[in-house]
Amino acid sequence: MAITSAGVLMYHVRDGRLEVLLVHPGGPFWRNKDAGAWSIPKGEVDEGEDDAAAARREFEEELGARPEGDLIPLGEVRQRSGKRVRAFALEGDFDAGTLRSMTFEMEWPPRSGRMASFPEVDRAAWFDLGAARGKLISGQLPLLDRLVDYVQARGADEQAE
Repeated sequence: MAITSAGVLMYHVRDGRLEVLLVHPGGPFWRNKDAGAWSIPKGEVDEGEDDAAAARREFEEELGARPEGDLIPLGEVRQRSGKRVRAFALEGDFDAGTLRSMTFEMEWPPRSGRMASFPEVDRAAWFDLGAARGKLISGQLPLLDRLVDYVQARGADEQAE
């Protein structure tokens, strides 16, 4: 059975440009990877847990701040690994300089018998859509298109009022 994760794609509009918040995974495997390595803040949904609650929890665990506001469902995508990601858009601001990620332990170097601790996320940054498309894991790219559709529809609704 495929793992299901939930996450928050935080966004804001600055100087007329849509920007999204992405995170870079921590640990030695990802250290020298950049293009195609970034993700939305996300993590596994616990059995019986609501997707939106899991998305908020994972955002807080990976970034150190509880996301507040209405979550907008962006649907599900399937990554190359088979992992299903259920995503929510949230308009907001997060100061990437305040990142406080939880850590995980793993044997490092491999077969050394020594355990090392690494942050779940080692960087967070805001990207415009063009840059985000180059940074984001390919399986999550449809989330950017869904976000653009949502923001454009919302803008049309606001102009109609």
